[in-house]
Amino acid sequence: MIDHDTVIRILDAANIVEVIQDFVTLKKRGANYIGLCPFHHEKTPSFNVSPSKGIYKCFGCGKGGSVVNFLMEHEHFSYPEALKYLARKYNIEVVEKELTDEEKRQQSERESLLVLTSWAQKFFTRMLNQHPEGREVGMSYFRERGFREETLKEYQLGYCPEERGILSKSAQQAGYKKEFLLKSGLSVERGPELADRFSGRVIFPIHSISGQVIGFGGRILKSGEKTAKYLNSPESEIYHKSRIVYGIFQAKREIISREKCYLVEGYTDVLSLFQAGIKNVVASSGTALTPEQIRLIRRFTGNVTVIYDGDEAGIKASLRGIDLLLEEGLDVRVVAMPPGEDPDSFARKVSQNELEEYIRNHEQDFISFKTSLLLEEASSDPVKRAQMITEVVRSIALISDRIKRAVYIRECASLLDIDEKILYTEVYQRRRKKAEETFRKFSLDQEVRLRSTPVPSFVKEVYSEPQEKEIIRLLLHYGDRELFPLDELAPESEYISVAEYIIQEIKNDELEFRNLVYRKIFEDYQRLLSRGEEPDHRYFINHDDPQVRELVADLLSNPYVLSKVHSRKGVHVKTEDLILKKSVPETLIAYKTKILKMAAQEKLSEIGKAQEKKLPTEEITRIQQEYRIIKEVITTIAHDRKMVIIT
Repeated sequence: MIDHDTVIRILDAANIVEVIQDFVTLKKRGANYIGLCPFHHEKTPSFNVSPSKGIYKCFGCGKGGSVVNFLMEHEHFSYPEALKYLARKYNIEVVEKELTDEEKRQQSERESLLVLTSWAQKFFTRMLNQHPEGREVGMSYFRERGFREETLKEYQLGYCPEERGILSKSAQQAGYKKEFLLKSGLSVERGPELADRFSGRVIFPIHSISGQVIGFGGRILKSGEKTAKYLNSPESEIYHKSRIVYGIFQAKREIISREKCYLVEGYTDVLSLFQAGIKNVVASSGTALTPEQIRLIRRFTGNVTVIYDGDEAGIKASLRGIDLLLEEGLDVRVVAMPPGEDPDSFARKVSQNELEEYIRNHEQDFISFKTSLLLEEASSDPVKRAQMITEVVRSIALISDRIKRAVYIRECASLLDIDEKILYTEVYQRRRKKAEETFRKFSLDQEVRLRSTPVPSFVKEVYSEPQEKEIIRLLLHYGDRELFPLDELAPESEYISVAEYIIQEIKNDELEFRNLVYRKIFEDYQRLLSRGEEPDHRYFINHDDPQVRELVADLLSNPYVLSKVHSRKGVHVKTEDLILKKSVPETLIAYKTKILKMAAQEKLSEIGKAQEKKLPTEEITRIQQEYRIIKEVITTIAHDRKMVIIT
């Protein structure tokens, strides 16, 4: 137990911003700090930290509390563990009474595993430095690879001797239970005795973001052994390989300060680059990248440079990883090592200046890298070339930022010598399909489909106030109503609401209301929903903005009137539920169609003015292409909706 006075000293010393910045990148905004929430996946910061109040609060998922709450929630610490962590950080001595056997038995499995892995790391490090086999075999391996003493200490490297069950026996003699030796994966059962999983291997401890040892990687040194070259700890209560990247604890501060993370494949790649002065480096530990690993990196930076081996397998791996990084919203650059080299071998052959210069000169944005690579493969084969274009388009479609997408589409069109219009169409068709698969897994009747064709990104500053008003009216009147089942096979289970549908449609197409009052209502509604709150009339009727109060009172006082687009001959409305299923999607379709028609007229006017002014041919051609794209989208909407649109 920690005495009360020590607890008070710890809490008085703890600076909530300093502590949370070890886990989350925070930016100052007024008196507070803001960042991406570490408790749920988000791309727009909603995680707030108040140093004056000593609290954090996420307005997206609702989590909040004190600095101790944060550590307990984020690191799964117990209350005493969180206090001890803060005490270590602020150099406060904690004196505890020795735990009794009963108290030890009451410790959680997680705490017991963490205590064991911490002990095991120290054991492996001691074996490396003091055991004859460790010095002769393990240390020789590290020295041959050029790793210096400071690198060995920084990453707490070690060795497990081949002596039968040496770790398992030592652990049990130290009082650690067989149950946790097996659960941690340090030991395996072979007959009546425990055997060491990592016997005869050099050890790479794997640290959590806060520096706790949660698992191990081991490399066999004997050639010809019929076993895996590298072996990792199995999944456990404390170690999930898909959620951690090797070296994140050592690299996180450098990643934040340099606003960039270098991503490599293996343990020794990290060590060699770290030793060469590139300290903002982590590894996927030889496994395929996962969204959880990428989100972990994204807490500290949005910029990632992937460094891969110079062989074909390494390059192929880079392509798979790039798409995941793009999908998670990161800016991606790629460096391929010289043929036959990996980051580890290359870093050991050249000086630090030469390594940094090579990376600087060979760093490419992903589109240049992928396009040049696939162009080389496709050569003059038209079939392969078509497949290559599809591959590049697939990657561009994953980028969430519309401006970046537009830049890459233009660059890709130039590199591939292909009509930009074709790429626009392909990219946005893929984005629409992806949005359907991800967000709208529910069925609609044949007449009203949810395959809403997107508005091209170059259509800007065009708006239609009547349609905006109709959308806001539907939102206020029926926002909380059930619209469509999320699972068409189990329609009674869960529904998407009218508000959720409208917000997804507007946000997925990156549209924005031009009327500031309508925009304010839409943004407030979206913000309240993201907090898990149910927006009701009282919030908007009592809004602090008098214009909002006036408009809402007007909209709520009017009875429901079926929009003109639903009053066509042959449409028979029987229930309010049926009205909403048709009126909500069709109102959004009408909104986009109106915008597109107005944009088309503006483009025609631009073409005429450009011809009168005798602008360069390429500029006139660009405007004409944009006009044709808009017309094609209008036609596609008409075809999809089985509607006749006179243009």
